[in-house]
Amino acid sequence: MSEEKKITPAESGKDFDRRAFFVKLGLGSLSIAAAGTAAFSYQFLSPNVLYEPSPIINAGKPGDYEVNSVTLDVNAAIYLIHAPEGFFAMSAVCTHLGCITAWKPELGIIACPCHGSKFYVFEAKKTPGEKIEGPAPRPLPWLQTWISDEGDLMVDRSITIRPMQFVRV
Repeated sequence: MSEEKKITPAESGKDFDRRAFFVKLGLGSLSIAAAGTAAFSYQFLSPNVLYEPSPIINAGKPGDYEVNSVTLDVNAAIYLIHAPEGFFAMSAVCTHLGCITAWKPELGIIACPCHGSKFYVFEAKKTPGEKIEGPAPRPLPWLQTWISDEGDLMVDRSITIRPMQFVRV
C-alpha cells in the first residue's frame, strides 16, 4: 500500500495564512512611518533661508524730481521728497500699526488710510513727518539719503536719521 500524503493549502505556498498577512501589513506600516520620519527630519534639518531685498534703494537722478514734489515708492515703502532745501526720504510705513500711508496732495499731508493718522510734509515751522493727529505714537522716520558716485539718489531704509538733514544737489 502506498500512502498518499495530503498537502494543505498553507504548505503549498499559494495562499497566505493569517500570520503572514499581519507580518507583511506590519512591515509595510513601519516602512511608511520610517519614510515619513526621514522626510520630515530632512525638512527640519535643511536651512530655511529668507532672502530679503536690499535695504538700499536707487531712486534715480535728482533731475527727475521737481521742487516741492513728493514721490511714493510703494515697493520700497518710502517717500522721496524734493523740498526747496534739498532731498530727503521718509518711511511710508505708519508708526501706529504698520500700514502704508498715502500722499494727499490736495491737503498737503501724508495720511494713513487704516486708522486716520496724519503727518506734515510742507508746513511752515513744522518738521516734515511730524504727526498732526491720529493714533500714531511717533512721527514718520527720516531715512539716510545720499548721492552715489554715479550721481543717483540713494536711500538706505535700514538707517534712520535725525530730521532736517537734507541732501543738497
